[in-house]
Amino acid sequence: MQISDTQLKQVDTQVKRLLQSDNFYGKRLKEAGISGVSSVEDFLALPFSEKEDLRHAYPLGLAAVPEDQIVRIHSSSGTTGTPVIVPYTQKDVDDWAIQFARCYEMAGVTPQDRVQITPGYGLWTAGIGFQAGCERLGAMAIPMGPGNTEKQLQFMVDMKSTVFCATASYALLIAEEVERRGLRDKICLRKLITGSERAGEKIRKRICDALGVEYYDIYGLTEVYGPGIGISCEHGHGMHVWSDYVYLEIIDPKTGEVLPDGEWGEIVLTTLVKEGAPLIRFRTHDLSRIIPGECACGHNEHPRIDTITGRSDDMMKIHGVNVFPAQIEEVLATFPELSSEYQIRLSHLDGRDWMRIYVETNGSVDWADMSKAVARRVKHKIGFTPLVKIVELGMLPRSEKKTKRVFDERYD
Repeated sequence: MQISDTQLKQVDTQVKRLLQSDNFYGKRLKEAGISGVSSVEDFLALPFSEKEDLRHAYPLGLAAVPEDQIVRIHSSSGTTGTPVIVPYTQKDVDDWAIQFARCYEMAGVTPQDRVQITPGYGLWTAGIGFQAGCERLGAMAIPMGPGNTEKQLQFMVDMKSTVFCATASYALLIAEEVERRGLRDKICLRKLITGSERAGEKIRKRICDALGVEYYDIYGLTEVYGPGIGISCEHGHGMHVWSDYVYLEIIDPKTGEVLPDGEWGEIVLTTLVKEGAPLIRFRTHDLSRIIPGECACGHNEHPRIDTITGRSDDMMKIHGVNVFPAQIEEVLATFPELSSEYQIRLSHLDGRDWMRIYVETNGSVDWADMSKAVARRVKHKIGFTPLVKIVELGMLPRSEKKTKRVFDERYD
C-alpha cells in the first residue's frame, strides 16, 4: 500500500519536529540532507533506523519534546545490550489507549467483559497497555500481571473472567492446567488475546480446544507505543495495523527495497503522530507480508499483515544453510502425534555443527520410528539431517513469559 497524501503530510510534520528538536533522529536527518517530505520519492529517501541505533540514544536521546512534557518512559528489556528508553507525552499515552481499545473492540470485547491481564507491568509496555485499553473501552480490568498460576486460576474461576490476555506460552501453560484440574466447566472465558511471540497453528488449536476461546493475535513493540498497534479480526486472516497512527512497509531484509503487497519481507514502521519519540522507517526485523485484497470485516482502510513467521535476526546458519525456527515448526506441525512444544539446540562437536530437535509426543507412538520420520522430513525441508529426540508430553519447559526455543551452544 503506497503512502497517502495525508500520511506524507504527517511524516513531513514529524521530520520537521525532529530536525527542530535536534535529538538523535534530528541529527541523523540533517546528516542525510533531509529537510522535509513532500512526495513518495522524498519518503523513500528517508534513512532506515533500527534498535541498535536507538541504543546509542540512551538514556533520553530519543526525546523530541522538552523534558517537562514527558509523563512516562518505557524500555526494552536490554537483555542483549543497552536498553532503549522510549519517552511518552500525555498525548502518546492517550493515543496508545485509543489504539488498544480499538483492538479490544475488533476482538469483540465489550464493556460487559472481565479482562484478566497477565503480561508484565513496569518498564515493559505490555501489562499497562492491556490495562489502559481495557479501561478506555470500559471493561473490567483484572490486572494480575505474570506468574502465580494458582492465583490466576482462582481468579479466573471466582471472577468469571471472560477475556484472557497473555503470551502464547503462558496461555498454553494455563490451558494445560485447566485440563489437568478439570476446570473447563468452571471457567467463563470466551476470548484469548496473545502477543509478544509467534505461535503456530498447532499451539493455537491446543489452547482453543482446552479453554473454549476465540483466538486473537495482537501486534506491537516497545519502540512503537507497545502492543496494540494492530490486531486480527473475527475472520482471523492477518492483523489490521492502525494506519492513522503508523505507516507500514514491507522491505527486502537484504536490499532494503520496498516490496509489493503479498510478498514476504521485514516489517518497517513509521509513527505518524507520536510526540515523545517519533520513529522514522524503523526496521522491526519481524517477518511478514501485507495481505492484498479486502477483508470481510470491512476495515480495509487499515492494512493487514500476515502472521509473523519469525525475525530476520532469528536466522540460524548451520552447514552453510540459513534456517528459521518457523521452518522446523512447519514440519513438526505435519505430525498429529506430536505436541506443539519443541526445542532446537545447536552444538559443535568433533569439528562439525549439529542440530538437535527435542519435541514432545501427545500420543503412544514408537519413538524411534517417529524420530526417523521427523528427521527425514526436516532434511527434505532444510537440506540436512538433524538429530531428533522424542520426549514425553510436559517434559519441555513451559514459560510464564516467552518460551525460548532456540539454544545456540556452539560458542559457549
